[in-house]
Amino acid sequence: MEKTVVASFATRRDAEIAVEHLVQKHGIERADIFIRAPGRANTAGVEPAGADVESGHPGVPRSGKPELKGPVEVSVECHGKHTDHVQATFKEAGALRLQLQ
Repeated sequence: MEKTVVASFATRRDAEIAVEHLVQKHGIERADIFIRAPGRANTAGVEPAGADVESGHPGVPRSGKPELKGPVEVSVECHGKHTDHVQATFKEAGALRLQLQ
């Protein structure tokens, strides 16, 4: 039976780590994973992290401000046994909220 697991993350970095682990460690197809801002506004989460904090280039200051207008939402279309792996991975990556649909 197919189910959808939805998680909210405080940072874009946490959401990206969750996706990376789902694909690389658990073999979830990338096409079954969706990342979005749950509202109408663009958002990088509710806390700055990763590229929102540093430019990524030594000696180069960061420019601009991240859009911190709400959590980042990741949803996964789960097939069979993957539901438990997805929920555990989301928790390990720091999900603020989990929902099973």
